[in-house]
Amino acid sequence: MKRFVNVLEKIQIITGVTFLCVFFIIIMLQIVTRHLGISVIWTEEVANYSFIWGIFMGAAVMVNRREHFNFDFLIRKLQGKKRMSLSITNDLVLIAFNICILLLGLQVVTEFWNYTWATIPEMKMGYVWIAIPIMAGTMILYSVSHLIDHVQAAKVKEVSE
Repeated sequence: MKRFVNVLEKIQIITGVTFLCVFFIIIMLQIVTRHLGISVIWTEEVANYSFIWGIFMGAAVMVNRREHFNFDFLIRKLQGKKRMSLSITNDLVLIAFNICILLLGLQVVTEFWNYTWATIPEMKMGYVWIAIPIMAGTMILYSVSHLIDHVQAAKVKEVSE
């Protein structure tokens, strides 16, 4: 599972960075064209939607790296079983939360799939909002992977004690 999680994280990093680069390039294009007095109306939508994708992919990666949604003040203070219990509780809360986000994200994608962009009618809004269930689904996978690691570590600690 670790190998799959690592590959998935790399894919999300590449996707997120790509969309943030698109965001940056489009913003620069927007600045230049406004300065030149040229109206390029699609840049705002492309910038907004690429930013959404970049941020959602980054949020999922941060969950995998345990740098997001973490009570590290308590984790630093606790030791042994209490620390392990808090880590397992964190994982379970994240899994429950992201299951809700996944289900609601699928609902949003289904509802708005056929809506189109205002400036590029050929593009469907579903392509934008599918980032929500992708983010939530990968956060669930990452949290399950962490949960498995914590449960295995707890079992090893019990056996060694």
